[in-house]
Amino acid sequence: MKNPLDSRRDFLKKAAISSAAFSLGGVLPALSAKSYRNIVGANERIRVAMMGVNARGLALATNFSAQSNCEVVYVCDVDSRAAARCVEQVERNQNRRPNTEPDIRKLLERSDFDALVVATPDHWHAPAAILASKAGKHVYLEKPASHNPHEGELVVAAQKKYGNVIQMGNQRRSWPNVVQAIQELHGGIIGKPYFAKTWYTNNRASIGVGKQTAIPEWLDYELWQGPAPRRPYQDNLIHYNWHWFWHWGTGEALNNGTHMVDIARWGLQVAFPTKVTSSGGRYRYRDDWETPDTQVISLEFGDSGTITWEGRSCAPNPIEGSSVGVIFYGEKGALQIDGGNSYKVYDLKNELLKEKKNDVAIDARNPTSPSQALDAIHIQNFFSGIKNGSRLNADILSGHISTLLVQLGNIAQRTGGTLEVDPSNGQILNNREARKLWSREYEKGWKPTI
Repeated sequence: MKNPLDSRRDFLKKAAISSAAFSLGGVLPALSAKSYRNIVGANERIRVAMMGVNARGLALATNFSAQSNCEVVYVCDVDSRAAARCVEQVERNQNRRPNTEPDIRKLLERSDFDALVVATPDHWHAPAAILASKAGKHVYLEKPASHNPHEGELVVAAQKKYGNVIQMGNQRRSWPNVVQAIQELHGGIIGKPYFAKTWYTNNRASIGVGKQTAIPEWLDYELWQGPAPRRPYQDNLIHYNWHWFWHWGTGEALNNGTHMVDIARWGLQVAFPTKVTSSGGRYRYRDDWETPDTQVISLEFGDSGTITWEGRSCAPNPIEGSSVGVIFYGEKGALQIDGGNSYKVYDLKNELLKEKKNDVAIDARNPTSPSQALDAIHIQNFFSGIKNGSRLNADILSGHISTLLVQLGNIAQRTGGTLEVDPSNGQILNNREARKLWSREYEKGWKPTI
């Protein structure tokens, strides 16, 4: 009888095949990315370390360890409970127990793994990716690419300098029916598209007013803060609520908006905008939540078109029948992509011309969520980039540009609502106050530089 683990790995593998002097915290140079390519080329399995495994990171660790050509060898998390849960899950998947190391700086001194998966809070994304690049590691970087625009620029520069592979977690770029939808869009199925509307809705509860309290024994709060200037621990911050504090997070716009704005930019074939506006605020509750719970960002691209993002964290009513999605409007009709691996095409009379539903097969004997099977395709694209030099579906430059769009929306929101932007490079024009938010302050000894 076939081992269920082998069956699960076989399924995920088939799903994948079916698709298409620097210093920071004292880390010293290790092997070059080229050296690691040579190691991987001689080794059937790519050896991975997981950084940040409480929620999204645990899902990624589960998926990476289910791949037949991968072994998760390290789990890195400042929460000892999260690390323990992840270790148990990974061991069940691959029949081999990974080691743990909570300090990313110490972990990156090791030469016995090839790639780092980063699924930490946003303020750690770019610094961790830069550290890993310097250490000769490849990087799978969850969205957003960075906490602020300057960090995004640094990650792009680091990849160019060190020559490693960095795939951003815009996994829909690998989902077969989403790819097909964009191909049809570019092929003229609705004529020239000129407007893309994106959205995300939810009904998040209040986070209340936090109290300063003792740091839990399971948490290394010093390492959790890492590059961010030190602030006292409070009881409504960790784990998820850091998203809503500007000091560590980037709000709903980058938490969920990045995915759909990326698809919109991909579909319209645009890069940097000419004008960005944003309106909204924290309306639903009076608590510690700093970022908007209601926000509308508009990104203008000269004569090429416009992208809007509507985020409603506390009002779950759907748009176009879906809580998340993007719809393109063009000369001959509209094309809608919801949050899943499906799309619909309408004519100018709003008649449905075509519908492509999610058709990823799930083995009933070895249940795997559709999103996990789809994300495995993105993971395998990352592996192919490492082993074969294949084109990445979500390379870091593309990821940085999409991240920058919603970052500009947040900067506009925080500085008066409107930005003029240089369409050649995305830089903010004639606005000194807004330029101050291009970067951030760092804890002494943690500033990322190249």
